Amino acid sequence: MMIERGPRKTAALKVCIYGPEGIGKSTLASRFPGAVFEDTEGSTDHMDVARLPRARSWTELMRHVDDCLAHPEEIGAYILDTADWAERLCTEHLLAARQCKGIEDFGYGKGYVYLAEEFGKLLDKLSRLKDQGVHVVLTAHAAMRKFEQPDELGAYDRWELKLGKKTAPLVKEWADMLLFCNYKTIVVNVDNQGAAKGKNKAQGGRRVMYTAHHPCWDAKNRFGLPEEVPMAWESIAPLIRDTRASGTPLPSAVPENQSEKRAEGSPVGQVVSAADNSNASQDGRKNGPKAPVVPDGARAKPQTSVEAGGKRAEGPVVPDGRKNGVEDPLNALMAVNAVQPAEIQAAVAQKGYYTADTPISSYDPAFVSGVLIAAWPQVEAIVLQNRANVPF
Repeated sequence: MMIERGPRKTAALKVCIYGPEGIGKSTLASRFPGAVFEDTEGSTDHMDVARLPRARSWTELMRHVDDCLAHPEEIGAYILDTADWAERLCTEHLLAARQCKGIEDFGYGKGYVYLAEEFGKLLDKLSRLKDQGVHVVLTAHAAMRKFEQPDELGAYDRWELKLGKKTAPLVKEWADMLLFCNYKTIVVNVDNQGAAKGKNKAQGGRRVMYTAHHPCWDAKNRFGLPEEVPMAWESIAPLIRDTRASGTPLPSAVPENQSEKRAEGSPVGQVVSAADNSNASQDGRKNGPKAPVVPDGARAKPQTSVEAGGKRAEGPVVPDGRKNGVEDPLNALMAVNAVQPAEIQAAVAQKGYYTADTPISSYDPAFVSGVLIAAWPQVEAIVLQNRANVPF
């Protein structure tokens, strides 16, 4: 009897991204390496992406998946855009096969059972595709529905997948990550009479992505992501690798030939690389200088650094608990190339997240962990590019 222990090392992921129409689900999915779209609704017509011929029937869609199973080396990610429109094709297929006019014609509840069984066949094939090293991404629209818990009085509205009542649970169970995208809106009272009786206005509209369950929406992940992150590729990029045989890891991922070890006594999140980085420097150039390898949690102490705007600042950045309002894990990353807080503030301002005069200590902790730390290679690249553009 063969017994496996420990986590399995699987490179490909099963991801479901859902949210209101027009929020950017397809654009986010297109960032997956080697993405090929199964466009069931024509939402990518104006996007520069790779796509399969548009499936006009459930049979065509299933045949496309079979083709991908036969040639998985040609794609890095299969994007089903969208799952709810694919469910419509599945419903039409069932109605035509049984010569019915509507899903209710099958009898009380039977139609939804048949639909879930047929849609489950697609999920089974997509799981096989994932096992062959292809990322599988389902996008879907969100619908607000009334929800009532058995142990509570009354009902409340919550966001759910815009799928059938038996199909939606299948997709939620199937996915490794269920990401709910929405606009973060803040309601403020404008007449000082209280939110319950007074006049309220909505402010904000920043796009965010929720990764954990909440009474008002479904979401989950198996990788310890913050519960709320910006709706940006950088928020999940460290988890996504280019699994194609000819492909290379994304800049935000750890290369296959690079081993990492955690320095003794170092804070959580402080990682010291033990690999030979002679082929790439920190700014991505080949044959650049090697990144310093410092044992026992110590860090090299550079004598000078360049702040945003071209000014030179004396003194090193030392990860001594909390310095300049920066948490330890971020300080450890900053120390490698002597990145100053002002340089991070300038890079963040360029992307429009915060103004340049907002101190890092005032940043949302989810933004620090989900973007600055999780996508540090991209942040550092902006900083180094800004340095290169500073005239001396």
